[in-house]
Amino acid sequence: MAEDLHIITDISKEEQYRSLIPQIKALISGEDDQIANLANISAALKEQFKWFWVGFYLVKGDELVLGPFQGPVACTRIKKGKGVCGASWEQAETLVVPDVDAFPGHIACASASRSEIVLPVFSNNEIIGVLDVDSEYLSHFDDIDAKYLKEIVNLIDA
Repeated sequence: MAEDLHIITDISKEEQYRSLIPQIKALISGEDDQIANLANISAALKEQFKWFWVGFYLVKGDELVLGPFQGPVACTRIKKGKGVCGASWEQAETLVVPDVDAFPGHIACASASRSEIVLPVFSNNEIIGVLDVDSEYLSHFDDIDAKYLKEIVNLIDA
């Protein structure tokens, strides 16, 4: 297990992901506690990218329940199909939202959040949760984020 991250910020976003992913693999390697791994993934992403909020919601029955995260306090429970997280869960796909105020039914857990990306997290071909990342800037997330964050959430089931 790695004990520290090597954060590099003066490179492209894609290079930052390429540098971070092996470090996340090392962080979670050999640890079978899912909560510990999700907590470290959240912390690593927050440290590298300085996003407003990054964390996981976990499927519990018919709701997503707040899991490990980094950032301000958040909504505790989200129904399937509600908000960006619930929509990502229901549609089983990554959602990139350039302006959360334009997303129908957006749940404003924090008024400072302006854009968002949410990815479903799979285990044994079932959605077990979502990775939710918020930015205080409009149009902050793109296909590069979607590609590399998918690689990261795929590590959870590895």
